[in-house]
Amino acid sequence: MDQTEAPTRQRRGRSARHAERAATPTGDERAVWPGMPGGRYRPLSDADELKVHEAVMTLVENIGFAGAIPPMIERVTARGGWVCEHGRLHFPRALVEGILSRCKKSFIAHGQTREHDLEIADGRVHLGSGGASPNIVDLESGRYRGAMLADLYDVARIVDTQSNIHFYDRSLVARDVEEVLPFDLNTAYAVLSGTAKHVGTSITVADNVEPAVGLFDAVAGGEGLYRRNPFAMLLSCHVVPPMRFAEEALWVIEKAIPLGMPVMLVSAGQAGATAPSKLAGTVAQAMAEALAGLVYCNLIDPDATIITGPKPIVSDLRTGAMCGGSGEQAIVAAATTQMARYYGIPCSVMAGISDSKVPDAQSGYEKGYTITLAAQAGCSMITQTCGMQASLLGLTMEGYIIDNDMLGAILRTVRGIEVTDENLSVETIREVVLGEGHYLGHPQTLANMTRDYLYPEIADRLSPSDWEERGSLDIRERAREEARRILMEHFPRHIDDVTDARIREHFPIMLPREKMTPRP
Repeated sequence: MDQTEAPTRQRRGRSARHAERAATPTGDERAVWPGMPGGRYRPLSDADELKVHEAVMTLVENIGFAGAIPPMIERVTARGGWVCEHGRLHFPRALVEGILSRCKKSFIAHGQTREHDLEIADGRVHLGSGGASPNIVDLESGRYRGAMLADLYDVARIVDTQSNIHFYDRSLVARDVEEVLPFDLNTAYAVLSGTAKHVGTSITVADNVEPAVGLFDAVAGGEGLYRRNPFAMLLSCHVVPPMRFAEEALWVIEKAIPLGMPVMLVSAGQAGATAPSKLAGTVAQAMAEALAGLVYCNLIDPDATIITGPKPIVSDLRTGAMCGGSGEQAIVAAATTQMARYYGIPCSVMAGISDSKVPDAQSGYEKGYTITLAAQAGCSMITQTCGMQASLLGLTMEGYIIDNDMLGAILRTVRGIEVTDENLSVETIREVVLGEGHYLGHPQTLANMTRDYLYPEIADRLSPSDWEERGSLDIRERAREEARRILMEHFPRHIDDVTDARIREHFPIMLPREKMTPRP
């Protein structure tokens, strides 16, 4: 093969893919979409659910939590709770069950534009990013390096183009921003300017909440407008497992909920280290920690928008290291999802945390089964599903593009098979059997090409000869090429220049505007 011809051939293939993507069907014509109902997979029996529930109630009521702040103690004790001689705050079972009976069971996770709004409700599956990695695999060198603010924005731009990544929780820690307030504001600005999808971001200290909401208002176009359509969710690790509250996180929640911020409550105990090595105990502890946070938030505001995040992680018991790509991780995420659905509340779990350092075969199989089980169990918002490597210590931009294909295929399995008289196709079979003898040109086949069938954007389905003719590229090489194209061409403008200039007048934005525009 003449190697000098390969780039031209590859460009033609890329153009064809872009044309196909531009013609992607919408609405009822799609094979997959955000919010498809899951829940067919149930790793726990009905009896198991009751046993876990009883363990959860015992933990919150009889063992209680350390680290409660004064406002929390006041609210909980006013409703029958108590602080024991060990200084632990105990939550009465009646209080917990009462909150569960009346807390908000569904909500809209707003995008900055309406087409990105997500209906968060029991069993409706959405897939997104997350991770807060300190490192990134450089797109050009292929080597690990420290993550920067510009990387956070660039990843957001890639997410903005990927149809099966429904929301963007901040995935990197910008190591070039050192002071706390600029860190929080610039993290939020980078994710909000890079994508119009719903985003999740953290706020480090309570004093930063009002400035952050001020930034959200500025993005929305004026004071108080963010509260109407809260497109940014607070990611709060409200506990330090086992069974201890994170005090600064509680103070942040105290400020955030009255200002209208939705909150994702994250409990991330590590089985065998900060949670029991027995997975049933890990599930029980994670749910107890999540429900304690849910009760607290609802005591602040009964109409608060809360999603519980029981996100236990599994250890390799030989070393104590986290192993997010394990089969145990997959089953524990599915089980915590099932328990959240037992309580009728939307939830978030982590899946897709490959232990592999790059998007290779190990990465693919670990991501595949961990995300599939969580999705089939019906998790509302699955985080860390894309781009993450090295047990959350690394990120690859090309991984988002590879994983987008995988996520679409997983969503297709969640959709399942719709059995109707029409879909059973008895008359179609009769026509074909008595006619041409194949279905290739049948009207049903042509009409069904996009309704039931999903086609990958980056995965290879060529014959070996065509694949060789186009350069013999593997999936990572093709994804890198696509990532480079997106970063050269895609510069979102849902935040217009006038609004952006106003934001820069009032907030210490460090990302240069000239890096957010196409090169001449």
